[in-house]
Amino acid sequence: MKKIFLFFCLTLSTAFAFADTVNVAINHFVVKENPFAAGEVAIVATDTLGNIRENVSGVFNFTVNGFQEEMHFDKGTAFYRHKIDQSTFIYAKHQDDNGTHGILYYIYKHDDKLTPFHISWILLLAIPCGLFLIAYMFKRFIIFAVIIFAIFVYFNYHHGLSIPMFFESIIDGLKSIF
Repeated sequence: MKKIFLFFCLTLSTAFAFADTVNVAINHFVVKENPFAAGEVAIVATDTLGNIRENVSGVFNFTVNGFQEEMHFDKGTAFYRHKIDQSTFIYAKHQDDNGTHGILYYIYKHDDKLTPFHISWILLLAIPCGLFLIAYMFKRFIIFAVIIFAIFVYFNYHHGLSIPMFFESIIDGLKSIF
C-alpha cells in the first residue's frame, strides 16, 4: 500500500513539475495607446486573429526604434514607458527561437490622444517602386516623381523613420514570407 501511495505521489509531482515548463512565445503583437498614461503606448501580445493572449506573462526582450528594452508582460500587455511628444514612427521587433517578428507603426498624436497606424512593409516598398516606375514610363513626370520621393523621404526622416530602419522593416517583412 505504501508503494502504491508513493508511486502516485511521484507521478503527480512530476506532472505538476512539467506543467510550469511551457514556454510561451510571442509571434504576433500590436501597438496600442496606453489607457493608463497619456502620451505612452502599450505592446499587446495577440494571436493571429488579433485577440489578446492573456497567458503571456513575464519579461521579453524587444527592440523599439533600435533600443533594447525589457518589456514586462502581464496578462498579454506590456507598457512602453517613454512619452511620445509628437507624431512618430515606432518599429517594434521581438526576436526569439521562432524567429524575428517586427512591426512598423506610425503613431499619430492629436490633442492628448495617440492613434497607431500599422505600416505594411509592402507599402514601404510599393511607394518608391511606383514612383520609379511612373518616372521610367513617362519621361515628363521625372521631376514630379523626384519631388514626391523627396517629400516621402523628408516626411519619414522627420518623423523618426531612418533609412536603416526603413530597410530593416522591408527585410524583416520579406523574411516572414519565407
